[in-house]
Amino acid sequence: MKGPLFYSKILLFGEYGIIKDSKGLSIPYNFYNGALKVDENPTEEAIESNASLKRYVAYLSKLDKDLVTFDIDTLQKDVDAGMYFDSSIPQGYGVGSSGALVAAIYDKYTSNKITVLENLTREKLLKLKTIFSEMESFFHGKSSGLDPLNSYLSLPILINSKDNIEATGIPSQQTEGNGAVFLLDSGIVGETAPMVSIFMENMKNEGFRSMLKDQFIKHTDACVDDFLKGDIKSLFKNTKQLSKVVLNNFKPMIPVQFHELWKKGIETNDYYLKLCGSGGGGYILGFTENIDKAKKALKAHKLEVVYSF
Repeated sequence: MKGPLFYSKILLFGEYGIIKDSKGLSIPYNFYNGALKVDENPTEEAIESNASLKRYVAYLSKLDKDLVTFDIDTLQKDVDAGMYFDSSIPQGYGVGSSGALVAAIYDKYTSNKITVLENLTREKLLKLKTIFSEMESFFHGKSSGLDPLNSYLSLPILINSKDNIEATGIPSQQTEGNGAVFLLDSGIVGETAPMVSIFMENMKNEGFRSMLKDQFIKHTDACVDDFLKGDIKSLFKNTKQLSKVVLNNFKPMIPVQFHELWKKGIETNDYYLKLCGSGGGGYILGFTENIDKAKKALKAHKLEVVYSF
């Protein structure tokens, strides 16, 4: 048995901000994917994944039936038969490993699911996001539900505010262009929950709250608008500002050995770095107007281009 593939995602803009109603833009990233699977001779990873699914089934069976109903008996039977999530999506890297798993479970075991083929009204999207938020909270403590939504629909999602989201189109890539969005591998696994608690703790501080509103959210919203309009010049101006704000105010979320590299990008304009997901490790997202320059400046690190301008 092997189920359909669900892809990883990249939140281009909006990390942390969307908790406080900034805009956000999330795109599917087809380089990594996962599927539900049963094997005759499971590997150690498969056995571990299966054990985690057993705990997950117990969690899902307690979710509000008015919100979502699962065919728990079939799910339990499949998990008892050794089902696991076979995934190439790195965990703790900010590209949505648990989101893809949630999407796969919803797709296969929900009794009255909203399908991708329906006319996806704002109400339906919000309902899906709410369901996914509850389903994914098992993994992170508090989830926005966006990662599974992206993985399930395999479409770019524009977040206008908490209760206003829509599927959107993004400008098509310029394969000949020099500009790029890339992933930089920090080589460290990040954990979402501790990073989110640091953020929530900081939110108690008035100075941090006004920085979030007046700088972080302002530049995040501008970046989303620029990206969707294809206004590259303005996009890089705003990304540079965003990179600065993050370096100054989100230091605990940036692995220490990347502080200097982050600063160097802002000073030389060769590249600008920002958080990918909650930070603390995993991937760091980079933006550059000249990918060759960025590769040269970051030659000690592994870069993966995810979008070309």
